[in-house]
Amino acid sequence: MNTDITASVKPEYPVVDRNPPFTKVVGNFSMLDYLRLSTISAVSVTVGYLSGIKPGIRGPSMVTGGLIGVLGGFMYAYQNSAGRLMGFFPNESEVARYKYKL
Repeated sequence: MNTDITASVKPEYPVVDRNPPFTKVVGNFSMLDYLRLSTISAVSVTVGYLSGIKPGIRGPSMVTGGLIGVLGGFMYAYQNSAGRLMGFFPNESEVARYKYKL
């Protein structure tokens, strides 16, 4: 079974790094990625707090919601950043920044 995604889907945009390491992907987070991460986290904390009002467990419910939101927001930002580096999402700023590698 072939599990290589690049064999089935070709990037639509210039490839900056075909297999970016974790540190490069996190270092490539844009302000929009940080905004999405913080928005997802804030919404999750709020939903966790509100869902814990009735049973009287607001604190633990809020913390759990916050952890889920932070992890989910980070994974979403990581996916977008890695997709831009690998050429699957629009990446004009990355191409300009890493043009010497192309």
